[in-house]
Amino acid sequence: MDALEAILTRRSIRKYTDEPVSDELLDKLLHAAMNAPTAAGEAWHFVIIRDKEVLEGFTRFHPHAHMLRSATAAILVCGDPEAEALKGRWVLDCAAATENMLIAANALGLGACWVGIYPVPERIEGARSLLGIPDHIVPLSMVSLGWPGERKHPPNRYNAEKVHPDRW
Repeated sequence: MDALEAILTRRSIRKYTDEPVSDELLDKLLHAAMNAPTAAGEAWHFVIIRDKEVLEGFTRFHPHAHMLRSATAAILVCGDPEAEALKGRWVLDCAAATENMLIAANALGLGACWVGIYPVPERIEGARSLLGIPDHIVPLSMVSLGWPGERKHPPNRYNAEKVHPDRW
């Protein structure tokens, strides 16, 4: 699958089979994440989660994390505001890393879904507490992962009315 096809066919997959995601594939996803554009800081950290009890733990404080119950892995994307080169850019950097993982997961045949954490205080504190994340590190997002247990048709969200050539 080429890059454009991976982008255009990516869907949020919330149901997974029991087949585990290999360490090799997780490593490929992390390479994709860390090759995202940054504001010259790379102020990110990643937590790989395979423990089913930990994945289930997110559903206690996150009302939209139900897909973690069937996920065989997840990667939490965190930012370190103290390490960023340009103030406030850690959010952009971590979001770009998250999107790269979602696209790479699709290209590798995996199902994935973006689970938002930041900026909701209850979700941030819940993730910190559950995973022992230091206070200065901010969890931004989680990518739930697994082999797809559902099929979805590619979206077509292109809307020419949202495009403004040269000026608004």
